[in-house]
Amino acid sequence: MEYLQQSDYLPVLLIGVVVGYLSGLLGKGGSAISTPALQIFAGVHPFLALASPLPASISSTLSATVVYSREKLFNRRVILLGAVFGVPATIAGSWLSSYLPGKTLMVLTALFIVTIGLSLLFAYLTNRNKSPEMAITSSSVKAEQLIGAALFIGFLAGLLANAGGILFSSFFIKKLKMPIKQALACAVVLSAILSVPGAITHWYLGHIDWNIALLLSLTAFPASWLGAKTAVKMKTPLLEKIFALTLVVFGLYDIIFTLCR
Repeated sequence: MEYLQQSDYLPVLLIGVVVGYLSGLLGKGGSAISTPALQIFAGVHPFLALASPLPASISSTLSATVVYSREKLFNRRVILLGAVFGVPATIAGSWLSSYLPGKTLMVLTALFIVTIGLSLLFAYLTNRNKSPEMAITSSSVKAEQLIGAALFIGFLAGLLANAGGILFSSFFIKKLKMPIKQALACAVVLSAILSVPGAITHWYLGHIDWNIALLLSLTAFPASWLGAKTAVKMKTPLLEKIFALTLVVFGLYDIIFTLCR
């Protein structure tokens, strides 16, 4: 397995800036673009490109968490249940990643993301899905619904070596009817939590190049803080449309890249 060469450091640093900013802005770890970007622009081995961004996801999402915490957007019940059931599911998915071909799952996940993005974008553009402004309370969250989502998303996060933020935020918006800023805030925290067992398991399996992880972390951490600051200041309707459009673009990008590589 080929590891990162010194000549490829600059592309990795630049990828860290872009991924970090989007992580803070959209409540996601950024693997939807970091994995293919590392392969295309830095020539990183597919397995290393898949899992090496996970440690950077921890730092970038923690950076964004600091910003969101000041806005008091967290729902403790959602985060606690998501973490309790998402962490073991992430570990299980990470272990299976060495034995199962992830190409089909990556395509199916990307199709799912595109579908969600298109439905959200259509609803926002036609004003059929007016996002609530008031944050939902813990009592309004159905435990069985959240537990099922945490198990499913956690497993996929481990299997595909990502933090699961984009799926969590989409679920919170569509099913829990969260305001988008609260959904992104909760997704950021869960991304940080799920990144830890995912990173440890993939490191044990030899899927992480720590040079890549360190370089991504150096630029992703401050960029994520800036992205979160942008999100909390942005007007909700604009943020909704950007979020939905980004799901569509990232999903299509992942499908094309996965099928063509």
